[in-house]
Amino acid sequence: MSTASFTGPDPAGSSTNTAETRKALRNHRFAETLAAWSLAGPALVLLVILFFLPVFAVFGIALTDWQFGASTLSFVGFGNFKEVFSDEGFRASLTNTLLYVAIVVPGTIVLGLVIALLIESGKSLRAFYRAIHFLPFMATLTAMAIAWEALLHPTLGLVNQTLAAVGLPTANWLRDENTVLPVLAVIGVWQNLGYAMVLFLAGLKSIPQDLYDAADIDGADLWLDRLRTVTLPMLGPVTMFVFIVVALRAFETFDTVQVLTRGGPGHASEMLLYTLYRESFEYLRTGYGASVAVVFLFIVVALTLIQARVMDKRVHYQ
Repeated sequence: MSTASFTGPDPAGSSTNTAETRKALRNHRFAETLAAWSLAGPALVLLVILFFLPVFAVFGIALTDWQFGASTLSFVGFGNFKEVFSDEGFRASLTNTLLYVAIVVPGTIVLGLVIALLIESGKSLRAFYRAIHFLPFMATLTAMAIAWEALLHPTLGLVNQTLAAVGLPTANWLRDENTVLPVLAVIGVWQNLGYAMVLFLAGLKSIPQDLYDAADIDGADLWLDRLRTVTLPMLGPVTMFVFIVVALRAFETFDTVQVLTRGGPGHASEMLLYTLYRESFEYLRTGYGASVAVVFLFIVVALTLIQARVMDKRVHYQ
């Protein structure tokens, strides 16, 4: 009679296999981590060098009284920031900037959407109209500002000549405190209009036709009903993106102010970015200019986050 033998699991071999598995898993995770950092590392290095280091440097300079070109500086703490908020010129430039943004952003969005709807509803020359409206966004703003200066000339400009020909009152548009900021805002809308239009056209093409068919079945057959119930809700993500981008571009307005008005008359057209430039590079008050830059950065970031948070609650994502 033979005796059956039973061989059970080897505890030593099992523990060895488990250890090898864990080691292989650690090596695999390390390889994945190394590959991820090797891919993201260059971008992170550039981000630190081009963004974070300059921000920290500007904040450090804002705590000093350094003047551009000076070999010495003194630590003044938050003295520059106290001077910024007590400066009437800064308050004027902040007010002008907020008013400018309040005109340019909704004006660009509304007109961009209207033009996009008109082009999309047309049957011919769509490419031509898109190119014509997008051209100002592609052109150099300094050159366009010079063209606007010629158009708005008080005596030789086409605008005043046209108004005079039809019997309407003329004005010195860029030298009148009551008209200079609205005129700059109109130029800002004109500059950003083509960009908003192109994005809205892309958004309109992405709306499924089935939604319009369903709206027709539900009785929303008028264009206004279709716009309210289908088009605008489906354009929510595009509208939020356009809103944020145009707002950032409006806050960064500098070229038109520098070329057309240099902040005048008085402080009627002075913007935050022009104040930063003037204090840092014309008056050489680099410490004070850095404090203006820090305040400008915090205002833009705060308003952008508020805009994104408020609009995100109203946006419908597919």
